[in-house]
Amino acid sequence: MPAVTVENPAVLPAISVPDPGTTVVRPVTRLTTAPRGLEGEGFPVRRAFAGVPVAELDPFVHMDQMGEVEYGPGEPKGTPWHPHRGFETVTYMIDGTFQHQDSIGGGGLITNGGTQWMTAGAGILHIERPPDSLVASGGLFHGIQLWVNLPAADKWVSPRYQDIEPTAAALLSSPDGGALVRVIAGSVDGHQGPGLTHTPITMLHVTVSPGARLVMPWPPEFNALVYALAGAGTVGPEDRPVSSGQLAVLGPGDAIVVAADRSQESRSPSLELLVLGGRPIREPVAAYGPFVMNTKDELAQAFEDFHAGKLGTIPAHHIGS
Repeated sequence: MPAVTVENPAVLPAISVPDPGTTVVRPVTRLTTAPRGLEGEGFPVRRAFAGVPVAELDPFVHMDQMGEVEYGPGEPKGTPWHPHRGFETVTYMIDGTFQHQDSIGGGGLITNGGTQWMTAGAGILHIERPPDSLVASGGLFHGIQLWVNLPAADKWVSPRYQDIEPTAAALLSSPDGGALVRVIAGSVDGHQGPGLTHTPITMLHVTVSPGARLVMPWPPEFNALVYALAGAGTVGPEDRPVSSGQLAVLGPGDAIVVAADRSQESRSPSLELLVLGGRPIREPVAAYGPFVMNTKDELAQAFEDFHAGKLGTIPAHHIGS
């Protein structure tokens, strides 16, 4: 972990260091530890946003860290066919392979470092599962599934599917080469990632070497969340300790600072972080099961439409059959 890396980050474009005289570094306002659970047909997850008020997550709704787990032969599991409406799902595979198919013809393999971005919009059916080869052999499985809300005006857009190859992410470094930043969506310091989003967001995977520190600019109109995938370090100007499975919610400001402890476990040689932010939508959120709408009536309508077959049909030739 992770799959997308470089031997010497110092050869990459460097993120500009914000002016300390005029920059407000975002403080940590909340620190939570993700509980463990099971998803779909029984694959292990950590519920990254558990215990955090919806208003502090906006425009994000839900996030699972899938794995990290080493499956034996026959053990890998996924999800059955299921519907979505009113938001976008982002599946980022750090290690391993996942197979996707949906009712609008999107799909393929998400491999090490790849991302699949599905805009459910007005409604879609999809399935995600390990490919048969991985089920037969077993192997390492580690990824993220993130739900990004859509504003009311976009909840009825046509569904869309994006396959983002591992090499498409923009790669940046800290000025001293101690941190590697992968821009999956949005931008950092003018460097744009490949993900196309309805809701303005930034999504980064950051690796910080032991003892290194990263300071990067952050849009003041965005919120900011830092989730530790692995390793140990600190977040914020107060050097708040953070370790694997913990989420730091940050307060207002225009820069983010993170640092890795000098000593790391052998299983996690660096601090691995998912850094998220977006422009809050500030609309009512009514979420239940696979739907994220604005009102309870819209939720009820989504279930009715699903049972009436209005959210799509499973393709004749489909995975999981």
